[in-house]
Amino acid sequence: MTTTTVRDLVPAELRHRWAEVGYYPDRDIYDLYAVRVYLHPLRTAVIDDDGELTYAELNELALRMAANLRCRGVGAGDVVATQLANGRHAVAADLAVGALGGVVLPFPVGRGSGEARSLVSRSRAVAVIADDDLRDAVDCTVFSPRELLEPAGVAEPVRSDPNGPARILVSSGSEAEPKMVLYSHNALLGGRGTFVGRLIPPGEDLRALFLVPLASSFGSNGTTVTLARHGGTLVLQRKFSPESTMALIERARPTHLFGVPTMFKMLLDHPSTADTSSIRVIAPGGAQLDAATAQACREGFGATVVNVYGSADGVNCHTALDDPAHRGTGAGRPNPAVAEIRLVDDELRPVPVGSVGEIIARGPMSPMRYVGDDDLNARYRTPDGWVRTGDLGVFDDAGYLTVVGRRKDVVIRGGANISPAEVEQVLAAHPAVRDVACVGVPDELMGERLCACLVTSSPVTVDELGKFLGEKGIARFKHPERVLGLDEFPLSPAGKVDKEALRILARRARP
Repeated sequence: MTTTTVRDLVPAELRHRWAEVGYYPDRDIYDLYAVRVYLHPLRTAVIDDDGELTYAELNELALRMAANLRCRGVGAGDVVATQLANGRHAVAADLAVGALGGVVLPFPVGRGSGEARSLVSRSRAVAVIADDDLRDAVDCTVFSPRELLEPAGVAEPVRSDPNGPARILVSSGSEAEPKMVLYSHNALLGGRGTFVGRLIPPGEDLRALFLVPLASSFGSNGTTVTLARHGGTLVLQRKFSPESTMALIERARPTHLFGVPTMFKMLLDHPSTADTSSIRVIAPGGAQLDAATAQACREGFGATVVNVYGSADGVNCHTALDDPAHRGTGAGRPNPAVAEIRLVDDELRPVPVGSVGEIIARGPMSPMRYVGDDDLNARYRTPDGWVRTGDLGVFDDAGYLTVVGRRKDVVIRGGANISPAEVEQVLAAHPAVRDVACVGVPDELMGERLCACLVTSSPVTVDELGKFLGEKGIARFKHPERVLGLDEFPLSPAGKVDKEALRILARRARP
C-alpha cells in the first residue's frame, strides 16, 4: 500500500473515528471500483455521446491508460492534471490515475492556457491528459486520450492509503488564482458518497446525468461516487445544450439530474416532446435556487427537487427527499456523516439561532488542505480542522440552514451594504423574469449601484422592478438602478453563471 507524507489539516483522531463509526469505506477509489467490476461486470457504467460502456469495458480502458502512463514514468504519489470533456475518456483517466496510486487534478475544458499553466505549475503535476493541445502552455508532458489507449499491456493496480490524497478540486472563488483543494479517498467516497446516497430513493438504482463538467466540484460526484461508491450509471454529454440534453434524457433514461439552476431553467424554456418520466430527482447546486424555479422543476419534470449547498472547499448541506416544498430553496439540515456546520462571528464564536454568521464546516467530507498556497491554509483552515467558507447563513429553530450571501459578495451603495442574493431571490418571483443575477457597477457618486441582469419573457423597466420589490418589502436603497436584458446568461467553464462576465457587460451598457 502506498503511503503519503502530505499533512492533513483535519486531526487524525477524527478521521479514525469517522472510519470506526462507518462513515468511511476505508478503501481507495480504484479498489472500490474494482469490487464493482467483480460484482457486476456487465452493468452499464457510462452512457455518453459515443454509446455505452459496461463496468468491465471501462475498467479495460482505465487499465490500458494506466499502463501507458506507467510506461511514461507516472507512478504512485504523482499528480496528473486532466482537461477532458464529459465522456468515457474523462472517467477512464480518473480511474487510471487512481490505479497507479496517483492524484488526479481535473479542470474544465474552456479555461485558458494561463490558468492551465498556473494549475500545473503550482500542483507540480508530472503530466497532463487533455483533449486540446496544451503542449505550448505547460512545462510537463501532455498526452491525448488516444495516445494513452494504445496497446501497452496491463498495469497492476496499486493499493493506496484511504486517508491519502486522491483528487485536487479546483475552486475559482475570489482569489487571484484558482484555489486547489486536496481530497482523500475516504473524504470523496465517504463524505461525498453519503451525500449522494441520501438522494437515492430506497430500492432504486442511480443513473446520474451530470450537466456540469466532471472536472468541477459538483462533477466530482461522478466517477468516484456514482460509480465506485454506489455502482450506478453515469450519463454524460460533451457539451450542454437544451436540445441535446432533452434528447439524451429520453435515450439514456437518467433518474437524477445534477446541474446549476440556470441549466434547468433553460431546459424548461426549451420546447420539447422528449419523454422525461425516468427522472426522480432534480439536484440544483452551484448557485442560489429560487422558489419559482424549484416549483417549475417539480411541475415540468414531475420530480423531487433537492437543493444542494456546497463547494470544493469542503461544505455540503441539502434539503431531503421528504422535506416539504416550502423548504425547497433553503439548504436543508446538516448531516454529520457528511459535514457538521456551525455559524460563527468574526472571532469564530458561535452565534445564536436566528442570527446571521459565517458558515464553517468540518466532517467526513472535509478536504485535507489547500495545495501550493500556505496562506490559504492559514486564512481558511482552523487548527482543529474547520473550513471557513466566507458564506453567510442563518439557522432556524428546526435546524434548517438558509444561505444569505457571501461576506465578499456585497454591493456597497453610498456606504450601505446590499446583498445581491437577497434581491435575486425576490426578483425571481416576478412573472416576467426567467432568470436573474444582480451585480454591482461602479458609480462616481455612490461608489456602486446595483444592476439587475435579466432574461425575461417581456421587457421590464427599472421602475417596474422597484414597484415589485417595494411590494415585497425590500428597502428602497436595495432596488436595482439599472437593468441589463439578455437572451441568456454567460456560463463559466464549470457551468455556473459567470458573474464577472455579467459585470463587464453591465459596465459597458449605457445607464
